[in-house]
Amino acid sequence: MHNNIKQLSGDIKHGSYLALAKGISIVENELPGYLELLTGLRENNTTPVIGITGPPGAGKSTLVNALLRHWLQQHKKIAVIAVDPSSPFNFGALLGDRIRMNAFYTNKNIYIRSLASRGALGGLSSKIIEITDLVKDSLFDLVVVETVGVGQSEVEVAGLADCTIVALVPEAGDEVQTLKAGIMEIADIFVVNKADRDNAEALYRNLRLMAHEKAGDEREIPVFKTVATDETGIAELAEEIENFVAAGNKITEKKIQLLAQKSWQLMQTRRMGGVSRYQLQKAITDALQAGGFNLYSFTLNFMRQVFDNTSS
Repeated sequence: MHNNIKQLSGDIKHGSYLALAKGISIVENELPGYLELLTGLRENNTTPVIGITGPPGAGKSTLVNALLRHWLQQHKKIAVIAVDPSSPFNFGALLGDRIRMNAFYTNKNIYIRSLASRGALGGLSSKIIEITDLVKDSLFDLVVVETVGVGQSEVEVAGLADCTIVALVPEAGDEVQTLKAGIMEIADIFVVNKADRDNAEALYRNLRLMAHEKAGDEREIPVFKTVATDETGIAELAEEIENFVAAGNKITEKKIQLLAQKSWQLMQTRRMGGVSRYQLQKAITDALQAGGFNLYSFTLNFMRQVFDNTSS
């Protein structure tokens, strides 16, 4: 590892926000040294990733703000990765919603980074997995990923996050049936935000009914009512998030599929062809179960094995 990258990696591991900002820029733009930085990451299954998604107008940023205030009172250190729609002109992140977070920008226990989705499907930045892994390599108690609200197509977050929250508002009541398949796949927790508005109770009951029908013998997805602007219901929601993460199984089918897809993309970038996705998912499953998993080292080793088999 180049000395500059090695120093940067060490500074990130020791909690330097400046080093983390530089590292994210290197990874996001694939600048020289970005693969060195990624292959130096440690496996981290202790820092939970909380995904918050939902349609536009659901008050996701306000909900994040309220959760941040709650977790700060518990002396937690939190990173927020906010994925914004891309500008059609310069691919920059549109920061309108981020303005609502400006109260936290000077707080030493909060790190906020806004990313552009750059047209990526699923509402996530094309580099979100790498950047989330880089952030987890630093000294945070929680990582919150707030994603573009594009509804049913936004399923990537379910593989990325240890707990996925789908936020809806009473006005979305008519949309629930059309979103049904997608949100039932994504959600670990439903939130009816702006619950002081008309029709909130009807949406709450509808979601509870859908969750009950879906559950069968499995866990029933809980539904919470919140008014994020005055923090009503936030403490109860935070407690459920923490309990879910504590009880969760980190190796899920969605996570394996998402990691396999990202590994596949890395291989394609390096002109790898003829690799079986089934073999790749099997190898990732074995590597996750063995422990000490690093996506980027795994991918390079897998590529070497393929080359060896091809050349023999």
